[in-house]
Amino acid sequence: MSYGDPNNPYGAPQGQQQPQQPPQQGYGYPQQQGQAPGYGYPQAPPVQQPYGAGAPMTTMPGTVNTARILLWVIVGLQVIGAALYAIAAVVANKAEDDAFAQIADYSTGMLWGISVLALAWLVWGAFLATKFTSGGNGARVTIMVFGILTAVLALVFTIVGVVHLVLGILIAVFTGNSKGKAWFNRPRY
Repeated sequence: MSYGDPNNPYGAPQGQQQPQQPPQQGYGYPQQQGQAPGYGYPQAPPVQQPYGAGAPMTTMPGTVNTARILLWVIVGLQVIGAALYAIAAVVANKAEDDAFAQIADYSTGMLWGISVLALAWLVWGAFLATKFTSGGNGARVTIMVFGILTAVLALVFTIVGVVHLVLGILIAVFTGNSKGKAWFNRPRY
C-alpha cells in the first residue's frame, strides 16, 4: 500500500508492513453490532422492576404486613364487642336498675342482632387475615372493601367507632398501594 509522500506525518512508518484491513461496508449497508460507542442515541438504563425482575417476592412488604396485623386487631376487637353485646342482651332482660337503664332502652332482639353482626364481621375479618399469604388480587380487593366498610360502619358506633374508623382506613390504604398490589399479584411458584 502506498501512502504517497514519505514525509507525510499521517503515513505509514517507513520500513514496516501494513496489516490488511477488512473491507469497509459501503454507504447504505447495515452497520455491524461492534461499532464504536458515542454514535446515535445513548442507551437508556434498564427499567427497574419492584423487588427485582422476575424474582418472586418472598417477604411481605411492611405496609402489607401492618394491614394484616391491623386486621387481626379488628378481629380481637370484634371478639370483645360481640361478647359485650351478648352480655348486654342478657342484662337487658333483667334490667330494672338505673345503672342498666340505657341498655334497657334497646330491645333484646336488636342487641342479639348486633352481637351476631359483630360475630359475622369477626369471622369475615379472620378469614381475610389468613388470605394475606395465599390470596391473589381478588383477596386484595375484598380486603380493601372490608376496610372501607369497617370505616363506614364505624361512623355508626361511637365508642369504639373511632378505632375501627382509623383501622379500616389504614387497611384499605395499605392493601391498595403499589406494594400491596405487587404483593397480591406476585407470581407463586
